[in-house]
Amino acid sequence: MDHVIDVRGLVKAFKDKEVLKGVHLEVKRGEIVALLGSNGAGKTTMVNILSTLMKADRGEVRVCGFDVKRQSADVRKSISLTGQFAALDGILTGRENLVMIAKLRGVSNPSQVADQLLSRFSLSDAAHRRVEHYSGGMKRRLDIAMSLIGEPAVIFLDEPTTGIDPEARLEVWNTIKALAAGGTTILLTTQYLEEAEQLADRMAILHGGTIIKTGTLTEFKEMFPPAKVEYIEKQPTLEEIFLAIVSKKEEM
Repeated sequence: MDHVIDVRGLVKAFKDKEVLKGVHLEVKRGEIVALLGSNGAGKTTMVNILSTLMKADRGEVRVCGFDVKRQSADVRKSISLTGQFAALDGILTGRENLVMIAKLRGVSNPSQVADQLLSRFSLSDAAHRRVEHYSGGMKRRLDIAMSLIGEPAVIFLDEPTTGIDPEARLEVWNTIKALAAGGTTILLTTQYLEEAEQLADRMAILHGGTIIKTGTLTEFKEMFPPAKVEYIEKQPTLEEIFLAIVSKKEEM
């Protein structure tokens, strides 16, 4: 199977407002793809449809070969979703959170799985501390660790570093890179363009209800004329590229 995520003609409207207007997107196994867009562009709506939390009005959406509408149970077994806010029980310890989720997912040896994940995410020293006393970065790492229970083939990360400090953001970035290196497919939504530069193999810009451009950072930069060399050579930033693409689309 070439594409782990395959979206064709996805349409979704809320009352009289059409948020997604025929979205097409393909993600290969082991890729990190960043879905870029401003507030209200439909990024979270798209993730909710892909993860079976919301139904599309029209279009074909397949994840790991399963149709999200007709085979939603199979899709849920193959994926994990980490939303914008960490889904943790602050009263429980980090280890207790992991054990609880492992038991809910029917994983054998939940205690062993919890200990392995604590070690993998450098949380062993805080394993028996209540999560309410964790730092923002630790909470996010624990949240992602919980999403790995059951070894999902695909992870959806919806604004994974929103509201955390720069040091914690670096911790989360390292975690995401390690997951992809291990073969996990990741669809990441973000408003932080630096985050997309650091993490993504490819990027897709969602604007006006459709994907208006996909490609690697190098391909995006090739859209611009060569940098003028005066005293220093200045390459366009991803933010400049994003704004130029969106502005050009609006002028059409």
